[in-house]
This record gives sequence, structure tokens and C-alpha cells, in this order.
Amino acid sequence: MLRSIVATVFTLAASTAMAQMTPVGLWKTIDDKDGSAKSEIRIVENGGVVSGRVEKILEKGKQDDKCVECSDERKDQPIQGMEILRGLKKTEGSDVWEGGKVLDPNNGKIYRATVTPIEGGAKLQMRGYIGFFYRTQTWIRVSP
Repeated sequence: MLRSIVATVFTLAASTAMAQMTPVGLWKTIDDKDGSAKSEIRIVENGGVVSGRVEKILEKGKQDDKCVECSDERKDQPIQGMEILRGLKKTEGSDVWEGGKVLDPNNGKIYRATVTPIEGGAKLQMRGYIGFFYRTQTWIRVSP
């Protein structure tokens, strides 16, 4: 009896830890320049592909902002509720999701993207690339 309880606890703990090493969940974005919290992004997985949407804008006075600099179908659309991460897939044998794009709604630029859960899944390293240049932000998990 005790053995089966211990085995169940370890199984649940292992599955919870493994579940956290995924980008799926709610994340607080942190500006890489000034360290301020900017928004909350909900990342979801559908058929092995992850995407992310702005669930909440945390900056006061910016909740009704639109993506005036966007050049695709998101142009002049509200940023809150907007999909900003698209098409990321897990790289076999690693905790990296790549192959997708990330939109910076502040300037309308679209970057190649990679996301990597770090610190046991408590944080997410989000990196956007243009050519050999990249910009990295570390996002904080709000909830699974």
C-alpha cells in the first residue's frame, strides 16, 4: 500500500515537472530594456504547434492600443487579444521550440522566434531574430 502511494506521488511529481518544461501557459512579459512588466501572453499548443496571444496589457493607458505599425492582417487591430507568436514547433531532443515567428506590436516588426523554458519551467526565454541579430526577453510564468 505504502509503495503504491509513494509511486503515485513520484509519478505525479514527475509529470508536473515535465509539464512545466513547456511554453504552454500564461506568461508575464518583461521588457529587456527597463525590466518592467508589459503584458500577459497565453501560449497554447494545437497539433504540436504553439502560438501565443496577448491576453492582458499591463501598461497603464495602453489597453486600447492598436498595432498601427503592423503590415499584415493585424494592422490597426487591437493589441490586446492579438496573436503575436505563431508556428513554433518543439525541436526533437531538446526543450526548444522554434521555426515560428513573433510580432513586436510596438513597431510592427516580425522576427524568427525561439522559446525555451528555463529554471524548471518557471521562466521562458523568448528570442527574436532578424538575420544574425537577436533580442532576448525572459518571461515569468503566471500559471500553467
